[in-house]
Amino acid sequence: MLDRRTMIKGAGAAAGIAMSARSYARIRGANDRLRVAVVGVNGRGQAHMSAFSKLPNVEVTHFVDVDSNVLAKRAGEFAAKGHPAPQTEGDYRRLFDRKAVDIVTVATPDHWHAKLGIDAMDSGHHVYLEKPIGMAPAEGEALIAAQQRTGRKLQVGNQQRSSAETQQLVALVKAGELGNVYEAQTWYANNRVSIGRGHETAPPPNLDWDLWQGPRPRGPYRSNLVPYNWHWFWKYGTGETCNNAMHELDVARWAMGLAFPEKVTARGSRQFFRDDDWEMYDTLSMDLLYADGRTIRWDGNSCNGMLRYGRGRGVLLLGTKGSAVVDRNGYELFDLAGKSTRVVKAPATSETTGTVGEGALDIYHAGNLVDVIRGRAPRSPRRSAKGISAPRFATSATSLIAPSRRCRWTWRRASRRARRR
Repeated sequence: MLDRRTMIKGAGAAAGIAMSARSYARIRGANDRLRVAVVGVNGRGQAHMSAFSKLPNVEVTHFVDVDSNVLAKRAGEFAAKGHPAPQTEGDYRRLFDRKAVDIVTVATPDHWHAKLGIDAMDSGHHVYLEKPIGMAPAEGEALIAAQQRTGRKLQVGNQQRSSAETQQLVALVKAGELGNVYEAQTWYANNRVSIGRGHETAPPPNLDWDLWQGPRPRGPYRSNLVPYNWHWFWKYGTGETCNNAMHELDVARWAMGLAFPEKVTARGSRQFFRDDDWEMYDTLSMDLLYADGRTIRWDGNSCNGMLRYGRGRGVLLLGTKGSAVVDRNGYELFDLAGKSTRVVKAPATSETTGTVGEGALDIYHAGNLVDVIRGRAPRSPRRSAKGISAPRFATSATSLIAPSRRCRWTWRRASRRARRR
């Protein structure tokens, strides 16, 4: 079922959230204003604060960040846009002690996601957790246990689930429009630059380096690590796989009605800037193989921005009656001769490759969490391992189901293989 905001066409992103307070009042509990704290405000946190601030009867009241300069800057920018000035904290634990908010959004580096999500739910808060759910399967399992123990709502940022156009395509696929979809090809392409050679040095005085490291083993500060390049260090990041692949893999599995693969193979390498500090692969191909012979492939090219079908990221579904290409901004159908038969575009542009700013889907997805808190159904609900849909790299407004022991073992083996190369 499509959310009514996402069905409003032709009026841009604002139209998608232009619901009156009266509309929300028809939902039980809608008259209770929800207060939101954004933890991590230097990257995707900017999209969080903007998206939640556009929802009816929701107020962004707190910013949290370990960098005092960034914290002051974002708070000033937010107030300059006409919002009430947010309260600021350098340590999220002080925020939880006061129970001053209802929803906590997490946009920190990856190594903090599971810990912060668990602490937030244990202290009574609902959580919007930026992907990924953690750095290892065990962290996801701990996150599930916390959600089930507390009964809080948990939404992960697989925001394409909130795309009306993607929902329409999935409905068409399930109705047989493409026949049997036997393969999905997914991709991400960017032209990231070298991170250079950094050096160990004292952390800047505005950064709480000890708190930034959080649950990871302690180590020296490095000059080219913060604020973004931690993505490419094994100690703190998850590489392009959990930075971007999880989005398209989620859509492919959702459309194909697939759960966990029988086998995962991956081949990663460094092709660019081999003399810099980037520890991970910059080029990766990965195949998810299923018992019925169907496959999903992901090709990640961090430093080669070659587009496919005019898109820097997307999903190609190959079926026995036709094919489809879909991304965050719409989809296109093709017959078996490769001729385009239908093009459907979103009325409002989503956040796209290479940006951290808020797009239409961020607003819709944040709104879905608010709807769930107020009694409506989630767009990507948790399913059992025998069910059809809980994303492997993303979760839902309720929980995440853990992968089987066999899948965990295969995934770890594939990850080690990619790392060795």
